Amino acid sequence: MKKFTNRNIHRDFAYFYVGLLIAFSFSGIILNHRQDWYPMDYTYESVEVNIPLPDPVSSLDETYLKKAVLEWDKEVEFDSFRIRGDDLRIYFKDNVVADIDASSGKGILEYKKRTPFLGHTMYLHKTTNKFWIWYSDIFGAAMILIAVTGILIPSGKNGFKRRGWKLALAGLIFPLVFLFLLS
Repeated sequence: MKKFTNRNIHRDFAYFYVGLLIAFSFSGIILNHRQDWYPMDYTYESVEVNIPLPDPVSSLDETYLKKAVLEWDKEVEFDSFRIRGDDLRIYFKDNVVADIDASSGKGILEYKKRTPFLGHTMYLHKTTNKFWIWYSDIFGAAMILIAVTGILIPSGKNGFKRRGWKLALAGLIFPLVFLFLLS
């Protein structure tokens, strides 16, 4: 009969979640640098577009945009939009995006596809699917279990009581400094 020890629990949970650990770690690193490189999607076609914009641009609404973009491509289905400064971004279903200069009305309509593997792992980080959220919560609890059992495995001079608590405290303080002092 198999004994339930910290080492066995730690090992078995780590084996079970190794794939998700790697996927979340990899996509987390990419998401941290998404301003520099965002490989979730790639553009496979782009078209220059123009849209007459009302004055002021802040008066734009969904009805106006749905009518105005019909000239571009009758196949794309409007989803939503946002305005940030002089940038208007219009989102369509099926991964189509238009970036418009809000001062001139000129822009680019981009047809995008998800990047294999990278895009899919990033999707895991961002999805709001209820099943996936529950699974991710269970994964988070398993990570806590892996961390706690990992702390309790070593004993002696390298154990938690002698050396480990110092490293654990430093590892806890470091993100707290970023959270409270540098953000």
